[in-house]
Amino acid sequence: MFRRSLLSLSLYALAITAHTVAAAEPNPVASQQEAQTHAKIRIVLAGDSTVTDAAGWGAAFAKLLKPEVECVNLASSGQSSKSFRDGGRWKKVLDAKPAIVLIQFGHNDMPGKGPNRETDPTTTYRTNLIACVKEARETGAQPIFVTSVARRVFDNGKLRGELKPYADAMKQAAADEKVPLVDLFSRSMTVLQEMGPDKADEFNPPHPKPGATDRTHLNAKGAEVFAGVIAEELKKVSPEAGALLR
Repeated sequence: MFRRSLLSLSLYALAITAHTVAAAEPNPVASQQEAQTHAKIRIVLAGDSTVTDAAGWGAAFAKLLKPEVECVNLASSGQSSKSFRDGGRWKKVLDAKPAIVLIQFGHNDMPGKGPNRETDPTTTYRTNLIACVKEARETGAQPIFVTSVARRVFDNGKLRGELKPYADAMKQAAADEKVPLVDLFSRSMTVLQEMGPDKADEFNPPHPKPGATDRTHLNAKGAEVFAGVIAEELKKVSPEAGALLR
């Protein structure tokens, strides 16, 4: 009887030990499931300085996203659709493995920006945009075009709108490649024209040169206005992206 009791106690102790060891060891399947549960949906921004956090609408846009969404801003000052790709910045966008990538170029694609940045709206600019679309889709990301925000330059009370050829080319590329498009250029033209030159200057950030005026980039007030415009348009053109907004 004593031996049977001792054997039973020994078996019970072994069972407790095995349970304790099993509980202490990490479960790779459970850990992976937990990581996936807590993983955030990633949106990446690709563009020039008018998209950056410091001088554009990037940071204001990020604040409009739900907490489970991560916004990675890889836009960079002085970039065109050409230089962004040639310099390896577009590869960084793809390496970030976004679910959605917002693409805005145009300001530095214009004539006068030098051969390393200039593109033609209907040829090289279009080619660069379509290449971004195809490569983003190959990684499983959804590309979304955003036409350039208008410069706040008026002639006799009317906006110049010199970025229109690039906005039109992006709209055509979006139609041809079935890419959702936020027409920020048209919306910003309407908003700024209604404001007029004096009110539109309220969006100007400080210029580093004394006496000079920056009517291209955005201060915090301008960033909030146009980030709101982008959010409104996203809900119209992309239900998937719109669902990520607060």
